[in-house]
Amino acid sequence: MIIHVVKPGESVYTIARLYGVPYTKIIQDNELENPSRLVVGQTLVVLEGTRQHQVVAGQSLYTIARDYGVTVDAILEANPQISNPARIYPGQIITIPPRTRKLGTIEVNGYAFPNINMGVLRKTLPFLTYLSIFSYEVRPDGSLSTVNDTPLIQAARQERVAPLMVITNIEEGGSFSSDLAATILRNEQLQDTLLNNVIETMRSKNYYGLDIDFEYIYPEDRENYNNFLRKVVSRLHELGYTVTTALAPKIAADQQGLLYEAHDYPVHGALVDHVILMTYEWGYTYGPPMAVAPINEVRKVLNYAVSAIPRQKILMGIPNYGYDWTLPFVQGTAARTISNVGAVEQALRVRAAIQFDTTAQAPFYHYYANGRQHVVWFGDARSINAKLRLVNEYNLGGVSYWTINTFFPQNWLVLQSLYNVKKVI
Repeated sequence: MIIHVVKPGESVYTIARLYGVPYTKIIQDNELENPSRLVVGQTLVVLEGTRQHQVVAGQSLYTIARDYGVTVDAILEANPQISNPARIYPGQIITIPPRTRKLGTIEVNGYAFPNINMGVLRKTLPFLTYLSIFSYEVRPDGSLSTVNDTPLIQAARQERVAPLMVITNIEEGGSFSSDLAATILRNEQLQDTLLNNVIETMRSKNYYGLDIDFEYIYPEDRENYNNFLRKVVSRLHELGYTVTTALAPKIAADQQGLLYEAHDYPVHGALVDHVILMTYEWGYTYGPPMAVAPINEVRKVLNYAVSAIPRQKILMGIPNYGYDWTLPFVQGTAARTISNVGAVEQALRVRAAIQFDTTAQAPFYHYYANGRQHVVWFGDARSINAKLRLVNEYNLGGVSYWTINTFFPQNWLVLQSLYNVKKVI
């Protein structure tokens, strides 16, 4: 895998010649809508694949490896028939492996809304371990909202992807509710009612496990939430279901704030099968312009998380979107959500050059519309590559995408180049 950053004057055709691959492959792999027009600063993922090299006089494995940008060990691994690395001969055919060697096998979760385009879902499922369908909203009486999830569950299981039922403390037609969480967490009878309804839904819908996404819980309900999890895990594990929880991106055990205080990392880490770290939304709808998930901030969360939670239980969150802010930023105004693919398409329309912030490991660009300056922060192959490599660096269990409702081809090209995806069904 090569991540190429487009320079002025380059085209798909010149880039393809540079790396010795068909230009049609670059177009198809990256799903370029307008391959004749590229944006300066845009990334293209070039997959070389396995190639055949015919040895010429004077060549050695060292010079061949250098020319292809791989190691001698990688060539030897791809060519077990070479018994003596010092003795290769003109005319001999040697297999050249891709430059990027896989780092291992990981678990991949993707959140999807029930209205996801089924074509997008089917294209994405081969890259997933789990599909978390968002969401069943908990009601104050312990009942659940209805979700049209059957088509998603069936599609997931056909591709050996484990469907996870997601429950949230979102008020119907509203947002996450501290009061709703308190109503449930402070009443044992309501918890039992809720849990019975969850189990009945999981059985009837053929779910694999449960994902609990309770947010903005009152700090005084921290231990109530822990006890609720103990009850849930005990019941569901007996029935053969897994339990996952979504956790706020904390950098310390005593971090202040309604989003953080009731999320007890050590308890979750001890009880549940996986935790999903919501390592995104530093740049958010009503906040000032910045990268959605700056890698330097993500590292701070991981540094604390691995001290409190078994590493293989951690799925690091990755955002699949960006934001477009109007400048100058005014508190209370909202940024516009934009897909990663849409951000590049917009840069092409407004003739903006894409820049890259090396500290945040994220792309951005400026443009003008209706006399106002805008800034767009989003994700590209470079930012995805940087995040995915954190999984190997920290020895995590895998990643979780919010959300998979829009298809971002480069993400899956990079993921597939770096890791094998574990299947659990």
